[in-house]
Amino acid sequence: MAAPALIALAHGSRDPRSAATINDLVAEVRRQRPDLRIEAAFLEHSRPGFSTVVDRLVRAGHEEIVVVPLLLSDAYHAKVDVPTAIAEANARHESVRIRASEILGLESAFLQILDERLRAALKSARVRELDALVLAAAGSSDALANQAVARLARVWGSRHKLPVTAAFASSAPPATGEAVRAFRAEGRRHIAVASLFLAPGSLPDRAAELAIEAGAVAVSDPLGAHPEVARTVLARYAVGAVELVPV
Repeated sequence: MAAPALIALAHGSRDPRSAATINDLVAEVRRQRPDLRIEAAFLEHSRPGFSTVVDRLVRAGHEEIVVVPLLLSDAYHAKVDVPTAIAEANARHESVRIRASEILGLESAFLQILDERLRAALKSARVRELDALVLAAAGSSDALANQAVARLARVWGSRHKLPVTAAFASSAPPATGEAVRAFRAEGRRHIAVASLFLAPGSLPDRAAELAIEAGAVAVSDPLGAHPEVARTVLARYAVGAVELVPV
């Protein structure tokens, strides 16, 4: 029996850097599992669209598809957009089993990537001293999603024995600039910001801009096409594939 196909489903962005990063991530997933049929798809703004990719896989003879949502927070896109897209695909292809896995989420393993990205930013800025950290994320109107970011921020700060604040690019306070200014008001002057975004785009750009304006000494790049993110995609796929097995 052939393994289910894997669709790595991103939200999509008008910023071409975002789609390029997602495609690089999917290429890394393929390198780790060359035996699988793996495709990238987007809910909006970027191509190929989700329905286009599903149709392509069905034409190729795939009868089972696991969709891994490339989302870090369990908010509106995860709770509404993805289930809606899956339901529409199942309605169009009643003989094909299409299931969504859990989202990528906020894996503790991603803290390793944050550290790598931040070390690179600090080296570029020639900064050797830190006395506070800010973890910048997209933000959501869903309070539980924001609380999950705050929890990850506390774990990250405890690793480095530094005070840390979660900040958000939209929908919730504080913004990155506010978080940096709050630390500066405490007398801290070496404040770095880590970007808890999967890919570049307008939100991480704005978060970085506000942080630098407020006095941050460095802002890291998003997580990007890191092998650890690819491994998480495959871990989500593995659970989703098992759930497709008839009991």
